[in-house]
Formats: sequence, structure tokens, C-alpha cells
Amino acid sequence: MRSTARSDAGASARRQVMVDDVGITISRLSVGGGPFGNLFESVTEADVSAVVHAALERGLRHFDTAPLYGLGLAEQRLGRALAGVERRRYSISTKVGRLLRPGTLSDPVLFHDGEPFFRDTPSVDPVRDFSHSGTCASLAESLDRLGVSEVDIAYIHEPEPEHVTQVVTETYPALCELRSQGLLRAIGLGSDRLDVMAGLVGELTLNCVLLAGRYSLLDQSALAELLPLCAERGVAVLAAGVFNSGILADPVGTPFYEYVPASPEVRSRVRSIATVCERWRVPLAAAALQFPLGHPNVICLVVGMRSISELEANIALLDIPIPDGFWNELKERGLLAESAPTPS
Repeated sequence: MRSTARSDAGASARRQVMVDDVGITISRLSVGGGPFGNLFESVTEADVSAVVHAALERGLRHFDTAPLYGLGLAEQRLGRALAGVERRRYSISTKVGRLLRPGTLSDPVLFHDGEPFFRDTPSVDPVRDFSHSGTCASLAESLDRLGVSEVDIAYIHEPEPEHVTQVVTETYPALCELRSQGLLRAIGLGSDRLDVMAGLVGELTLNCVLLAGRYSLLDQSALAELLPLCAERGVAVLAAGVFNSGILADPVGTPFYEYVPASPEVRSRVRSIATVCERWRVPLAAAALQFPLGHPNVICLVVGMRSISELEANIALLDIPIPDGFWNELKERGLLAESAPTPS
């Protein structure tokens, strides 16, 4: 990956990196669309537009979304916010694997204690569909919601083990056909299932993966197989979920981890990391945000931001100097994998 940087404040976030084989330029800090779909709490159309335009003004040019986020709301809001913006000024990714169809939200993974993760959404059901026709329909419907003629990256979204064969025989060939038609430029895989991801990275010719929550200050499990495999296969890694649903951004109160309240064990580990942060005067959120970028194959962070203040905070966190001794102490205390490359 090639990169260039500015020397002024915010340069770390604005740094542009390229997925070389397809020529897509993205910002090192990119905007995740989960909050645009009312993840955990509702936002307004004006909130989304403000974040999108503030991001563009600050040099952040990549936006990630999915049909699942707000059951179509995130794509619609992002598309309306970008309407009128020159297409060359931004890159955009969305996902295939779920079709939004009339019905009642039924997937149990989208609920906690009876409450849906996405609030105030349209009355549709995100039906899993990795078939050839479903993949084509998914992208066509996303393009319509976004109001664009093509996307830069289309990710295969969260396939389970039972979907792997169909992904190989139907989803991926469909995306290749859609790419040949100019409807997308790169094919990726987005998930937190390391077993499924490793198998598909080894089987398919992918341009990139969106790795959710499995390479963070709390969880370096991707180091064992997936990250080395991506390096071997030339697959770029975009790291998402770097705050692990919020506990690494704000561990006070009842923090969430993996979208549900954190267990006592996880909270205890975060407190231990926070103690080291306090000793080195390093904000916990800064360490969480910067850590994944220490890996040479991680080119970008995809972070959900629901307000301009969150956007500006994340930009500032990337510029905070973190001494090598801080990372070394985390490793000495068993709080970070010994083999994990750290930011320099």
C-alpha cells in the first residue's frame, strides 16, 4: 500500500492509502455507517449530513455502510448527504448478503434483552441471501438507496459456516460479474468470524477484508491465522470495531462489548489496560484507535461516528504521541500479544 501524509494537525486521519490493484484511494480514518442507521440510539438526518460534510472538510474521504445498518436508513441517509458532492471526492463501500423485505424483524442476533440494536427503523426484515440473484438484487437496491451508479467496494457481509459453499459458488461469481459491468471496483469480505474469513480469503481472490473487532487492544485473535494469510495473499485489511462496541472508548458505567453489556472479566482486563494508560498519560481511546495501525497489513480504520464532536475527537486521538515503552509494558503484563506489531 502506498501512503502520503500531511505534516499539520489531523494528518494521521487524513493520510490517503490505496488498494493498489484496483486504485481505490481511501482515508486512513474512515467513517462507519452503523450510527447513521440508529445503532443503539436514534440520530437525525441533519446529524448524518453534518458528520458527512465535516468529514469531507477534514479530508476523510471513505464511507462504509450496509443494508443492515438501520434496515436501509444508513444507506439512504448517507446517499442524501453525499448528493451533490463530486464523486471523485469520496469512496464508498456497502455489503451484500441480506435483502430487506417486508416483514417483522426476526433475526435474534439483532436484539439484546428484547430491544433491537437499530432503533426506529423501517418495517422490513433483513433476510439472509447469498444466492447469485440475491447478490445482484442486494447491490442494485443499495445503489438505489445510495443514489449512486457504482460503489468502490462491495463486501460479502457476515456469512456463517453454512453459507461458505454458496458464497464460493454464487455470491463471489455474481460480484465478479457486477464488477465487469462497472457497478463495483473491489470485492471484499466483512465479518468477525475468523474461521469463515480465513477459509474464504484462502479460497477466493479478494481485494480487501473488513475485520470487525478481532484485531483490537482487547482481542488480537486475528494474529494467529487471518492476518498472516491476508499478507500472503495480498489482501488489504480495514479494521472496524476497534473500540469493541464502546468499552475501549468509554469503560465507565455499563460499557458494551460485542454489542452487549461487558462481562466482569472483560471489564477487569480493560481496567488493567487503563491503569497502564494512566501511568503513561495515554488516553485509553487513543491507544485503542492507534493500535491496529501498527500492523503492516492494516491500511485503514473504519469507525462509527454519530456527531461532529466524535469525529473531531477521533481525529485528535490519532495524533497523540504514544511512546514505545507503553506498548512494551502492556506486553510485559500480558495485556497485549507479544507478537503484535505496535505503532512506531
